[in-house]
Amino acid sequence: MSMQLTSNPANVVTEQEAIAPDWSPVCHITYNRDSWVKLNQAPSAYSQEEALLLCEEKSGTWVSWVPGYGEVTLNKSEFYC
Repeated sequence: MSMQLTSNPANVVTEQEAIAPDWSPVCHITYNRDSWVKLNQAPSAYSQEEALLLCEEKSGTWVSWVPGYGEVTLNKSEFYC
């Protein structure tokens, strides 16, 4: 992806701003037992791309069930918020 820098004085973007904007995405979703989540990547070619959260093993780690695969422990980073 390339980003064009503008020389328009009313809308000047520095190279640093173009590379690292001033915001960072934050996920404020609270997951609960019995919630379905979308996986970043299915655990196998034959499994679904969704998981049912069964119980939180520790903060950010969930024991889950994936149809077509079975029980799996997922880190919060492995599913969409």
